[in-house]
Amino acid sequence: MPTFVDRHLAVTATEMLEHSPGIVLEGARQVGKSTLARRLAPDALVLNFDEEQTRAAATHDLPGLIDRAGGRPIIIDEIQRLPEATLPIKVAIDGDRRPGRFILTGSASYLRVRGLADSLAGRVIRLPLYPLSQGELRQGPDDFTSGITRSEQSVLTDFATELGRDDYITAIASGGYPEASAAAPGFRRRWIDSYVDNLLRRDLTEMRRDVDPARAAAILRALAGSQASELVKARLAERTSVPPVTITGYLDLLADAGLIHAVAPWTPNLAKREVGRSKCIVVDSALALRMARLSEDQLGQIEYGEALGAFLEAFVVGEVLRQRSWTATEFDLFHYRDRAGVEVDLVLELSGGRVIAIEVKAASSFRSAQFTGLRKLRDQLGDRFLAGVVLNTGRHGFRLDDRLYGLPVAALWEL
Repeated sequence: MPTFVDRHLAVTATEMLEHSPGIVLEGARQVGKSTLARRLAPDALVLNFDEEQTRAAATHDLPGLIDRAGGRPIIIDEIQRLPEATLPIKVAIDGDRRPGRFILTGSASYLRVRGLADSLAGRVIRLPLYPLSQGELRQGPDDFTSGITRSEQSVLTDFATELGRDDYITAIASGGYPEASAAAPGFRRRWIDSYVDNLLRRDLTEMRRDVDPARAAAILRALAGSQASELVKARLAERTSVPPVTITGYLDLLADAGLIHAVAPWTPNLAKREVGRSKCIVVDSALALRMARLSEDQLGQIEYGEALGAFLEAFVVGEVLRQRSWTATEFDLFHYRDRAGVEVDLVLELSGGRVIAIEVKAASSFRSAQFTGLRKLRDQLGDRFLAGVVLNTGRHGFRLDDRLYGLPVAALWEL
């Protein structure tokens, strides 16, 4: 892998900086926020709030530091380490609305951090940055939603890839952290262990003083061991011995730290949302595999077939989540389950309530039964239903019926 990987979000970020006084790159630690910020503004004045001396200087006189930039952009790394800094940034923006003045980075969803003086709403644009996508790692474009909406039927049925089951297992085990994804498995495991330990003991305790790192780790392990499962908080509390009244707070913290993501339930009724339970994933697949204490070799064994299915589904959710931050075709991300138990792993809702539905299977062949949920949604939604796709570990595209297709998982970044 090259030293620097072109980030797809850079195009969107550049466009936002041409019109807005500033942007906030939000994401977990070590996903490349600082690197991207410096690529966006190579001549910027850089203030890293992870450095105690810089943080002390900013506490004493941040307006003076801002003035020192002259006409250059200003990059402030890890803004959540000094939440009160947002007030002088707000004053500076209100006094000079020139676009592209500030690039802020934060390891958490810093608008939720306790003690934050001002949200900077209307002054900066928030952009999420995730671990590297497969398209970024492979140096190619990836925008599956746009690919589906613009492709003719023949493009989908004729789609082919060289990737197979073992390649997807390797991709899951490699994850997307720039420093670890291309490393040897032994280094990656140790890197992830150190990363998680530092994040839970430092970042989470700074965000909330009463947090117990051991409890946070237990919850993260439990979520990793049940990737892409519906989130039942009472059951999670029982499995981790964490008091039920504190489970929601820990889940919020892990989400703010960029480690987990909840996929909300979906209903065909446009006026009604949030019915049922969310599904939860650990965003980086390598981190999830390590927290679940599974290896790449184990994931490839027949007796771990159920685990592979869950990790592959979460891997697909993670890729779609990344693509949502730069796609040319905006969508919201849900999952579907009706009262009869009919399920669809992913529902991508586009403008006007149009839908692309996705099922994920670890098998390498397609069967009619795999399309049951997709077929039901198609018949229920009519013209709102653009396409239903079963993604699997095979190598070729397939058409089952009207607007129902089978595609390899690689179509996510190769279509």
